[in-house]
Amino acid sequence: METATLNNSTSCISYNKLLNNSVFLYDLPELIKNMKNTSGWKNGELAATVLLNSPDKQIVLTLLHDDTEVNSFQSGDSLTLQMIEGKIKLITPAKTVILNYDQLLTLNDKTKFRLTSLEESVLLFTFSRTF
Repeated sequence: METATLNNSTSCISYNKLLNNSVFLYDLPELIKNMKNTSGWKNGELAATVLLNSPDKQIVLTLLHDDTEVNSFQSGDSLTLQMIEGKIKLITPAKTVILNYDQLLTLNDKTKFRLTSLEESVLLFTFSRTF
Protein backbone atom coordinates (compact mmCIF):
# COMPACT_ATOMS: atom_id res chain seq x y z
CA MET A 1 0.00 0.00 0.00
CA GLU A 2 1.36 3.39 -0.99
CA THR A 3 1.01 6.05 1.71
CA ALA A 4 0.99 9.75 0.92
CA THR A 5 0.30 13.02 2.65
CA LEU A 6 -1.92 15.52 0.93
CA ASN A 7 -0.65 19.03 1.48
CA ASN A 8 -0.37 22.42 -0.17
CA SER A 9 2.86 21.65 -2.05
CA THR A 10 1.32 19.71 -4.92
CA SER A 11 2.58 20.36 -8.41
CA CYS A 12 0.47 22.36 -10.80
CA ILE A 13 -0.24 21.29 -14.35
CA SER A 14 -2.36 23.93 -16.04
CA TYR A 15 -5.09 22.72 -18.40
CA ASN A 16 -7.64 25.46 -17.97
CA LYS A 17 -9.06 28.31 -19.94
CA LEU A 18 -9.25 31.83 -18.55
CA LEU A 19 -12.70 33.09 -19.51
CA ASN A 20 -12.22 36.45 -17.80
CA ASN A 21 -10.24 37.78 -14.84
CA SER A 22 -12.19 35.71 -12.32
CA VAL A 23 -13.63 32.75 -14.27
CA PHE A 24 -11.68 29.62 -15.18
CA LEU A 25 -13.01 26.63 -17.10
CA TYR A 26 -11.29 23.29 -16.41
CA ASP A 27 -11.41 20.34 -18.79
CA LEU A 28 -11.33 17.59 -16.14
CA PRO A 29 -11.19 14.62 -18.56
CA GLU A 30 -8.23 16.22 -20.37
CA LEU A 31 -6.50 17.05 -17.07
CA ILE A 32 -6.96 13.50 -15.81
CA LYS A 33 -5.68 12.02 -19.09
CA ASN A 34 -2.57 14.21 -19.00
CA MET A 35 -1.92 13.50 -15.31
CA LYS A 36 -2.08 9.75 -16.02
CA ASN A 37 0.60 10.22 -18.70
CA THR A 38 3.17 11.60 -16.23
CA SER A 39 6.14 9.44 -15.26
CA GLY A 40 5.28 9.73 -11.56
CA TRP A 41 1.79 8.32 -12.08
CA LYS A 42 3.15 5.55 -14.31
CA ASN A 43 5.65 4.69 -11.52
CA GLY A 44 2.83 4.29 -8.99
CA GLU A 45 2.85 7.73 -7.38
CA LEU A 46 -0.21 9.75 -6.38
CA ALA A 47 -0.87 12.60 -8.83
CA ALA A 48 -2.23 15.97 -7.73
CA THR A 49 -2.63 19.34 -9.37
CA VAL A 50 -3.75 22.61 -7.81
CA LEU A 51 -6.59 24.08 -9.87
CA LEU A 52 -7.14 27.13 -7.69
CA ASN A 53 -4.99 28.61 -4.94
CA SER A 54 -6.32 31.76 -3.31
CA PRO A 55 -6.17 33.08 0.26
CA ASP A 56 -9.62 31.70 1.09
CA LYS A 57 -9.85 28.59 -1.12
CA GLN A 58 -7.74 25.86 -2.65
CA ILE A 59 -9.01 23.26 -5.13
CA VAL A 60 -6.86 20.19 -5.77
CA LEU A 61 -7.52 17.47 -8.35
CA THR A 62 -6.04 14.20 -7.04
CA LEU A 63 -5.56 10.79 -8.68
CA LEU A 64 -4.99 7.73 -6.53
CA HIS A 65 -3.93 4.26 -7.55
CA ASP A 66 -5.80 1.31 -6.07
CA ASP A 67 -4.90 0.74 -2.39
CA THR A 68 -3.26 4.14 -1.83
CA GLU A 69 -3.57 5.61 1.66
CA VAL A 70 -3.63 9.36 2.27
CA ASN A 71 -3.02 10.66 5.78
CA SER A 72 -4.09 14.25 5.97
CA PHE A 73 -5.52 17.03 8.00
CA GLN A 74 -8.10 19.62 7.18
CA SER A 75 -6.02 22.73 6.59
CA GLY A 76 -8.98 25.06 6.20
CA ASP A 77 -12.18 25.63 8.09
CA SER A 78 -14.04 23.23 5.80
CA LEU A 79 -13.24 20.58 3.23
CA THR A 80 -15.37 19.33 0.38
CA LEU A 81 -14.37 16.07 -1.25
CA GLN A 82 -16.04 15.23 -4.56
CA MET A 83 -15.58 11.79 -6.09
CA ILE A 84 -15.07 11.99 -9.85
CA GLU A 85 -14.13 8.32 -10.42
CA GLY A 86 -13.57 5.27 -8.25
CA LYS A 87 -14.24 4.37 -4.62
CA ILE A 88 -12.52 5.32 -1.35
CA LYS A 89 -12.85 4.62 2.36
CA LEU A 90 -12.65 7.79 4.47
CA ILE A 91 -11.97 7.54 8.20
CA THR A 92 -12.51 10.41 10.65
CA PRO A 93 -12.41 10.21 14.45
CA ALA A 94 -16.23 10.11 14.45
CA LYS A 95 -17.14 8.00 11.41
CA THR A 96 -15.95 5.75 8.59
CA VAL A 97 -17.69 6.05 5.21
CA ILE A 98 -17.33 4.55 1.76
CA LEU A 99 -17.56 7.11 -1.05
CA ASN A 100 -18.31 6.14 -4.64
CA TYR A 101 -17.98 8.18 -7.81
CA ASP A 102 -20.46 11.06 -8.10
CA GLN A 103 -20.71 11.46 -4.31
CA LEU A 104 -19.74 14.55 -2.33
CA LEU A 105 -18.72 14.81 1.33
CA THR A 106 -18.03 17.85 3.49
CA LEU A 107 -15.97 18.04 6.69
CA ASN A 108 -16.02 20.99 9.06
CA ASP A 109 -14.01 22.15 12.08
CA LYS A 110 -10.57 21.10 10.78
CA THR A 111 -11.36 17.39 11.08
CA LYS A 112 -8.42 15.02 10.72
CA PHE A 113 -9.01 12.19 8.28
CA ARG A 114 -7.40 9.24 6.55
CA LEU A 115 -8.55 7.76 3.29
CA THR A 116 -7.73 4.64 1.32
CA SER A 117 -8.56 4.13 -2.34
CA LEU A 118 -10.46 0.89 -2.86
CA GLU A 119 -9.84 1.18 -6.61
CA GLU A 120 -8.18 3.71 -8.90
CA SER A 121 -9.89 6.98 -7.96
CA VAL A 122 -10.09 10.64 -8.93
CA LEU A 123 -11.11 13.24 -6.32
CA LEU A 124 -11.57 16.99 -6.13
CA PHE A 125 -10.59 18.48 -2.76
CA THR A 126 -11.81 22.01 -1.96
CA PHE A 127 -10.22 23.52 1.14
CA SER A 128 -11.97 26.69 2.35
CA ARG A 129 -10.85 29.19 4.98
CA THR A 130 -12.80 31.94 6.67
CA PHE A 131 -11.18 35.02 8.16
